[in-house]
Amino acid sequence: MEPKALKIDKEKCVHCGKCIGDCVSKSLEFNADKIPVWSDGGERRCIKCGHCFAICPTGALSILHRNPEDADVIREFNDEDILNLIKSRKSIRAYKKQNLDDVRMNKLKEMLKWTPTGCNFHQLHFAIVDDISVMDDLRNRVNKKIIKALKSKPISAVTQKFSRYRDAFFAGEDVIFRGAPHMVVVSAPINAPCVNVDPIIALSYFELYAHSMGVGTLWCGFGAMCFKVFPDLCEYIKVPDGYKVSYVMLFGEKDVNYSRTVLPDDFEVVSVKIPDKLEISALKNIKRFICNILR
Repeated sequence: MEPKALKIDKEKCVHCGKCIGDCVSKSLEFNADKIPVWSDGGERRCIKCGHCFAICPTGALSILHRNPEDADVIREFNDEDILNLIKSRKSIRAYKKQNLDDVRMNKLKEMLKWTPTGCNFHQLHFAIVDDISVMDDLRNRVNKKIIKALKSKPISAVTQKFSRYRDAFFAGEDVIFRGAPHMVVVSAPINAPCVNVDPIIALSYFELYAHSMGVGTLWCGFGAMCFKVFPDLCEYIKVPDGYKVSYVMLFGEKDVNYSRTVLPDDFEVVSVKIPDKLEISALKNIKRFICNILR
């Protein structure tokens, strides 16, 4: 096991115990001098979440070879600005045919390591197409595969109900990638604790950060499906063995601007109360179970 390098500056430590109380794996305890140390088996249990590092009020604790002086101080945020960022996010389907500048591209890449994962299982894989020439090559490969498939008799019969998309492919439209200059494909190990959830969380963070910098994004379900049905595409973007492609997001310099937020319909939001009684029939219990596990 790689040493996790817990170090305490005894001059700075105020013996508050916040690092101990906030440790989800109960990996820390006080020694006789009331200095935080590894508990029995604590170093093994540590999930490297960094909570102890972040919560220390004096910067007395360092771990995983990270120094408090190198971390950002947490600032207060304007909730109205954050809400406006969320409200104004749009699915962008019109992009300029140019590479994103290096500054914003590098910021987007660097941000990804802060996205949360279940059990702090920090092993997601991000394949980023950061050059439009590569994106065009990949785009052409995929479109040729799909047109070939659409021309086959079995597939052609099935696609009658999707004639709009089929006709668009034959007309040369970029139905899947929408002319986007860039793409990020996120994959997760098949043994990850939250294999289907972590990638979606990561792309949600990516999307909002991109929007804050004026970069357009689009969730690309068709693209994700292509990587699943054409395994050679996974080799193209270097997906590691034992990983599954979860989802795809297109992004780039947008060629459209919006002046206001939309006014969407409400979702159903309920305040949960303690029920007077809770009874459920066996049949309803089975239906609920099936509904919960579908897809």
